[in-house]
Amino acid sequence: MNPAQLRQCCLSFPGSEESFPFGPENSVFKVGGKIFALSRLTAEPLRISLKCEHGLAEQLRKAHPAVIPGYHLNKRHWNTVIIDGSLPDQTIADLIEDSYDLVVSALSRTRQRALGWRVHA
Repeated sequence: MNPAQLRQCCLSFPGSEESFPFGPENSVFKVGGKIFALSRLTAEPLRISLKCEHGLAEQLRKAHPAVIPGYHLNKRHWNTVIIDGSLPDQTIADLIEDSYDLVVSALSRTRQRALGWRVHA
């Protein structure tokens, strides 16, 4: 996955937007005003930090050397994924979607409906 594909994936979800609150080189992807992904798209190697449920975050780190605790983030809830070819693009896309879903699940039901997100009972 290259930087353009990574950006496209992050922006493919309803209501997602890119901003640069930490400087022009750091893309921050948000939904409903909440961050679900961060990446310095010009970095070598390319990396993306994603929100993750605590238990799953630890499992992913144990299973994949390219998944490390979130860089400069709460290590309990964030992973940084190094995009070095060791993880399939679909796996990276799934992790991005999981992060997006985790953030949207914490939004109000009204906001979830406005995004067309499936509201869980």
